[in-house]
Amino acid sequence: MQEDNIIQGETYRFTLITEKLIRLEYSETGVFEDAPTQTVLNRDLGKVAYHLIDEENRLEIITTHFHLYYNKAAFSKDNLFIDVLNKYSLYNNRWYYGTTPETLKGTARTLDMIDGSTELGEGIISKAGLAILDDSDSFVLDENNNPEPRKQPEEDLYFFGYGRSYLEAIQDFYKLTGKTPLLPRYALGNWWSRYWKYDEGEYLELMDRFENEKVPLSVSVIDMDWHLTDLPERFGSGWTGYTWNRELFPDPKRFLKTLHEKGLKVTLNVHPASGILAFEEQYPVVAEKLGLDPSIEEPAKFDIDNPAFRETYFEDVHHPLEKEGVDFWWIDWQQGTNTCNRGLDPLWLLNHYHYQDIQANHANGIILSRYAGPGSHRYPIGFSGDAVISWKSLAFQPYFTATASNIGYTWWSHDIGGHMQGYREDELALRWYQFGVFSPINRLHSSCSPFTGKEPWRFNPIVAEAMKDFLRLRHAFIPYLYTLNVQTHRDGIPLIMPIYYLNPDREEAYHVPNEYYFGEQLIVAPITERMDKKLQYGSTKVWLPEGSWYDFFTGRRYKGNVELEVFRSLEEYPVFAKAGAIIPLDKYPAETKGETLPLTLEWQLFAGASNRFTMVEKAGDNEAKTTVELDIEAKKVHLHVEDPAGILPKERTHLLHLKGFAALGEAVGAKRVEKEMFALESETAIFASLEPNKVQDVTAEVYRRLDKAEIAYDLKDRLYTIWQSQGDDFQIGAVLGQLQIKGLEGLLYEMLYVKNS
Repeated sequence: MQEDNIIQGETYRFTLITEKLIRLEYSETGVFEDAPTQTVLNRDLGKVAYHLIDEENRLEIITTHFHLYYNKAAFSKDNLFIDVLNKYSLYNNRWYYGTTPETLKGTARTLDMIDGSTELGEGIISKAGLAILDDSDSFVLDENNNPEPRKQPEEDLYFFGYGRSYLEAIQDFYKLTGKTPLLPRYALGNWWSRYWKYDEGEYLELMDRFENEKVPLSVSVIDMDWHLTDLPERFGSGWTGYTWNRELFPDPKRFLKTLHEKGLKVTLNVHPASGILAFEEQYPVVAEKLGLDPSIEEPAKFDIDNPAFRETYFEDVHHPLEKEGVDFWWIDWQQGTNTCNRGLDPLWLLNHYHYQDIQANHANGIILSRYAGPGSHRYPIGFSGDAVISWKSLAFQPYFTATASNIGYTWWSHDIGGHMQGYREDELALRWYQFGVFSPINRLHSSCSPFTGKEPWRFNPIVAEAMKDFLRLRHAFIPYLYTLNVQTHRDGIPLIMPIYYLNPDREEAYHVPNEYYFGEQLIVAPITERMDKKLQYGSTKVWLPEGSWYDFFTGRRYKGNVELEVFRSLEEYPVFAKAGAIIPLDKYPAETKGETLPLTLEWQLFAGASNRFTMVEKAGDNEAKTTVELDIEAKKVHLHVEDPAGILPKERTHLLHLKGFAALGEAVGAKRVEKEMFALESETAIFASLEPNKVQDVTAEVYRRLDKAEIAYDLKDRLYTIWQSQGDDFQIGAVLGQLQIKGLEGLLYEMLYVKNS
């Protein structure tokens, strides 16, 4: 640590980490902790400028962003407080020791069996500009990265005084607590998961069906029935198991090899709570190493904190299965909250040791497990638990996912479509699918009921086709997602951010809890309520920040700084690209395996502003970069490829689509648009087509919306006539007000807004 940043007395120590972040310690024994902890890994972020007033009974520390006051005694509300030097609140700029600042929340351990919302823990992002991270109860990590109790108990707090510089606060949180690891490319595709007693033939037939339907998958999840579950009563429930059920999978290596040949990575579900029991194939070697008595079937009790158990748990139980072809583990929490070390969470231990082990044996490996407190972002990916199938559950998940970024937890994996209970509703399933495509990890899942499967073809034909299209879209997005994955790892910018991250001083940004950034260039506003049956459209409220925004799918332009109800049919979803956005997509996602780099890239370039985007691709330790730069004023598109190790496909093709630009010489209203000719500049012999999109025909969209609506034909005629006579929101509103058709005014008002944007 920087010694100049430390102010210390007999029982207190203050460590300046940045001009906005300070560590506060109090120890009756005068012993302070310098080792990394479960949560905090690095306290040296460089020298910090500050002013110090240090008198006999008074201490003040002043930086450009906070002013700490301390009367030298045991920490209390009366003798320790901090003022944040901002003007975000008239009354809440001061933190008193012992109080919990009101934050914009963080996340929760699990959504198990929750129908709707649940209480969230605190984050380090606050509208008032201050937050506290309490690390007092954390164990420390020794030189071998093993947790051990602190030498002496102490109060150990971190004060964040970042005002509304939310992104800076999260980036410094990552510097303090450790980076989010880089995920492998395959993790960003579609995952198939179902709690179901598959056999080898049935499972492979299902994978063939997805392939024949041209629906790409990248991860194959095998729930707990891969192992023996029907056991003699003396062994308990059968939830814990490590021995293949060979009635279902007679040749596990063959099964896993076949999945790998299909381009799928494989994860198996494990419930470690019962330890290693005598029926397991691995038991004899485990018993010998642990000195157990096989004659009485003495169990190897689950004790991940015990080095001897941990060694055989990994080396003799998990590693042989990995050699057969298991790529990573789904750790299904069933361990309670206590270990032999009082206060040490067994879930945290499982995540910590499983992640260390998978990283040591599989480069860029991952686990799937539940959240175990601040710092859990270092052990991706998060399994949010067995959600109830309902609109209430869907409605909570976008907010839950975005808000988790406030405690640095960016890679949530939900049971897309819901896991249990609930009811069958095709519209609900589709809206959940659509959210899954625009969530961090898209893992379809369902319970062991024969009626809850999420295979697209189980639903009505319109919904089924839309589901398949959106699953293809998810894989098309992998080039964009992988680049943002690299950005999260290197720069500490979460994939999904609440709208207030980039609009901290706009009050509207705090009132769209389900709306979020999907990378800094896209905004997603999930539809989480049933459609209006008369209108045949679903809707959601959006707030679009200042500037121009484009419907990602149609190119329709929206003038920003607006609150608007937007309407989408079943097959559509509200995704908005900012002016100048550049989004790389895989043109043929059904033909690209999970870890394969695409042969044809389709770049979506949106009008309105100049911009550049650098797509990152990796193969092992080698990296390639492709930069596309859009220069609006010069009317040029520049494409540049850096591939020093030659990892990119030799025959790669780039297709560039300009969206929101007028077509060449097209008539718009009564005027003629000048030709918008964009030159392509590239040092590489790469084919590219520049295809400007036509301006969206708003009148055609109004016709489509009225045509779908299940209302009287004479009303449709009257409204369409009004619209064709150049439309007027007051006239339309008056007609609808007379006839009281709920929602229809909004359905047309959105198009009126687009028309005038």
